Amino acid sequence: MTWLNPEDAHLDDLLKVLDDRTDPADYPFADTIEQQVPLYDAARLRKEDPAEVQAEFAKALSEGPGIIVLKGAFGKDVVDAGTAEFNRMIEDQHRSGTAAGDHFAKPGANDRVWNALEKLALRAPEVFAAYYANDLLALVAKAWLGPAYQVTSQVNVVNPGGEGQTVHRDYHLGFQSNEVAAQYPAHVHKLSSVLTLQGAVAHCDMPVESGPTLYLPHSHKYELGYLAWRKPEFGEHFVAHHVQLPLAKGDAVFFNPALFHAAGSNHSTDILRMANLLQISSAFGRAMESVDRVRMAVTLYPVLRTLRQDDAFDLDNVIAASAEGYAFPTNLDRDQPIGGLAPPTQADLVRQALAEDWPDDRLQQALDEHAVRRRTENI
Repeated sequence: MTWLNPEDAHLDDLLKVLDDRTDPADYPFADTIEQQVPLYDAARLRKEDPAEVQAEFAKALSEGPGIIVLKGAFGKDVVDAGTAEFNRMIEDQHRSGTAAGDHFAKPGANDRVWNALEKLALRAPEVFAAYYANDLLALVAKAWLGPAYQVTSQVNVVNPGGEGQTVHRDYHLGFQSNEVAAQYPAHVHKLSSVLTLQGAVAHCDMPVESGPTLYLPHSHKYELGYLAWRKPEFGEHFVAHHVQLPLAKGDAVFFNPALFHAAGSNHSTDILRMANLLQISSAFGRAMESVDRVRMAVTLYPVLRTLRQDDAFDLDNVIAASAEGYAFPTNLDRDQPIGGLAPPTQADLVRQALAEDWPDDRLQQALDEHAVRRRTENI
């Protein structure tokens, strides 16, 4: 099957996939299996053969339940130092009157720090170095992505009484509408999940009442999942059948981004549930050459304005070859999604300019402002 159709996403097909069960015999390095999820003791892992451990991690994240938990992966002192810096970032946001939105939850109720990775490095390089020297983070990242991976981080705090997220899959295809996702062939739906590793480090003890993340083990293996998670019947099944694991400060969870998941609601009265969300990307998601696409788009625009009345000329193909058609990476503090999960792209601006017949200088200004929103100098 080359193309996937949202109309072909049926709950019964997902349920057949969920018949899979996590067999403890397949995960000899795990201390235990809880709610289908292998739990590993960090101290024990550090004594084992790294290549063999990585092979087991890769199996768990692909053909297994799609999720692993590393107990005690980060030292509590290291985590506490990071927490102190993250809290200062949140206080700065409050003082400035800014509230960072969330892709899959209501903005403002909880606290979110975008690009916490760069902010931590610039504000507290010693804290950053101690935090990201973590050997198990590197071990699992290389197990899923190989070397030369890139780390990004977003801090998420679900406050007491704060609502969690709706069920979703994650980056890349998880951030696209069904209409857009359906334009990608089936093999790209399979590829999307191996380009990213999702992770979360617990920055406090997280009993279930505080709302640790909800997961649906094995759901990443459902081929139409990127087209299915918005359907009500899939959301209802997730709410009724998800698993939720309590975590201790310093525990780390890593999972396949295609796994159905959602941050939980915080029903506690006094736990500020902070997690450092890690999104680790493959080295292979980048082009070979550096290209100044703003300059290209501005130079081409007068030609496109002249040719737009020619029905035989496909402007979209020219735009695709010149302007940036993907929203990420960007600075989500300033370039926030409006009306969707992703902010507008260079290509969107060029199409809008042609549709509204902007003068040349207006497109130049719009693209320059777009470029400024994506920079991180405001950190």
